[in-house]
Amino acid sequence: MSARHKILVTAAVAGCTLLGGAGITGSAAAGPATGFPAGHDFASSAQQPSSGGPPSSAVCLENLGIACYSALQVERAYDLPPLYARGLDGRGRTIVIVDPFGSPTLGHDLRVFDSGFGLPAPPSLRVLQPVGKVPAYNPKDPAMVEAAGETTVDVEAAHEIAPGANILVLETPVAETLTGGGFAQFVAAENYVITHNLGDVISQSFGIPERNFPSRAALLRLRYAYISAYRHHITVLAASNDLGVTGPRKAGLLRTQRIVDWPASDPLVTGVGGTTLHLTAAGRRASPDTAWNESGSATVARYAGTLPWASSGGVSAIFTRPAYQDPVRTMVGSRRGVPDVALSASFSGGVVTFESFTGAPGVWKPGGGTSVATPELAGVVAIADQYAHTRLGLINPALYRLEQAHAPGIVDITKGTNTVSFVQNGKTVTVQGYSAGPGYDLVTGVGTIDAARFVLDQEAPASRAPLCHRRG
Repeated sequence: MSARHKILVTAAVAGCTLLGGAGITGSAAAGPATGFPAGHDFASSAQQPSSGGPPSSAVCLENLGIACYSALQVERAYDLPPLYARGLDGRGRTIVIVDPFGSPTLGHDLRVFDSGFGLPAPPSLRVLQPVGKVPAYNPKDPAMVEAAGETTVDVEAAHEIAPGANILVLETPVAETLTGGGFAQFVAAENYVITHNLGDVISQSFGIPERNFPSRAALLRLRYAYISAYRHHITVLAASNDLGVTGPRKAGLLRTQRIVDWPASDPLVTGVGGTTLHLTAAGRRASPDTAWNESGSATVARYAGTLPWASSGGVSAIFTRPAYQDPVRTMVGSRRGVPDVALSASFSGGVVTFESFTGAPGVWKPGGGTSVATPELAGVVAIADQYAHTRLGLINPALYRLEQAHAPGIVDITKGTNTVSFVQNGKTVTVQGYSAGPGYDLVTGVGTIDAARFVLDQEAPASRAPLCHRRG
C-alpha cells in the first residue's frame, strides 16, 4: 500500500501496515485520489522508544483498548516451535519482499526488532533496485513514509516466522496509484529476481481492484512474471485487501458493489486473507481464530480511521475458476475465488513492529492488515521449502488438497463475515459480503495454518503440469 492522503479514503490497497490514521476519514467526498492511505501509527503512550523494549499485550490493552502480540506469541500461535526444534527455520531459502521506495532505516530497525524479541539476525538482508534508482527518502512525502512503513512491517513479519531465511527487498522507484501506476515496475522487478534465480517465495502487499486497471488486456499484460514464477517453481503470495468486499474507484470513492483485488485474484498467485487471533500472554489461543472484520469498530477507528477494515474476498471478474478450485465450485461458481488462505491481520490483535524512519530513537507499534498476513505466510513457505529440499512453487493445489482431506495443517475458520459498512457522501453504505463457515469460504479461504503440521505435510513436487487455470 502506498501513501495516505488526508483528504480522502484511498485505502483500498492490499494491506495496511502500522496502525494510526490521524487525518483519515470514512468519507471520500473531498476529491480524486492520487495514492493510498499511509501506514497506521499509534500516536499514544503505547508507542515506546527503542530503549523501552517492545510493549506487552497488557500495555496495549491498557493504553489503546486493543491487544498487540509479540513475535514470540505469533510463533506459538502458528505452532512454529516444533519446527524450530528440528532446525527448520527457513535456512537456505530466500524471501523476496517487494515495495516501492523502501525504508532508509530498515537494517537498523530489524536489528532493534531482533534484539527486543531475542531473534537472530537473518543470514542475509539485501536490498536491490533492479528497475531504476529509488529517489532519496523524503519524510515529507506521504508515499515514501507509507512505503517505509510497509517495507518495515513486511520484513519484520516474514523474519519473525522464518528467522533463518535470507531476505531480499526489491525497491521500485515509482509510487503505486489507484489506476495501476507502479505495477509495471513491481512486475519487472519480480521478473528480474525470477530470471536471475534470486529468491524462493515472493511476498506482495500491493494490489488494487481488478476494475481499476485501464482494461482487462492491461491487467493481463502484467502477468508475465507470475507465469515465469510458476515455471521456475517460485511461490508468489499477495494480500487480498483490507476493505472487505469493497475497494476504491479510480477517483477514490469506495465502491458499492463487491470487487476483488489483483494480483491476489490471479490464479498463479496465492491470495492471503485476514483473521483475528485471540491469544493468551503465552501465545496460546484463548478462543478459535475468527475472520477479521473491524468495520464499524469505534476503538480501531480511533487509530486506523473509519474505513471498513475487514478481510477481503469474493470472485474475480477477470479469471475463471482454476482447476485446483474445482472442489469448492459450490462456493466460487465458474469464477476464481479469493482468498485461498488467511493469517493474522486484525488491528485489535496486531503484531508488534519497530520503526525509526519517523525519527530517532524509534518506536514500537502494533500493526495489522493483510500485508502482515502475507509475509507471515511467506515465512511458513520458506520453512516448507527447506523441509522439502526444493521450492514448492504454486501452493494453491496443495492448500485445496489438504482442505479436502481435512488435514491438520489447515485449520478451518467458521465465524465472521466480510460485510462492511461505511459513510460516504453523508450516507451510510453497507456492502453485503460473505460468511465464514465450515470448509472453504470467500472470507478466509480454506482457513488458517498450523505451520508444524502444514510443513510436515509437504513433499517435493515430482513435476509440474501445464498452467493449471482456465483463462477467463
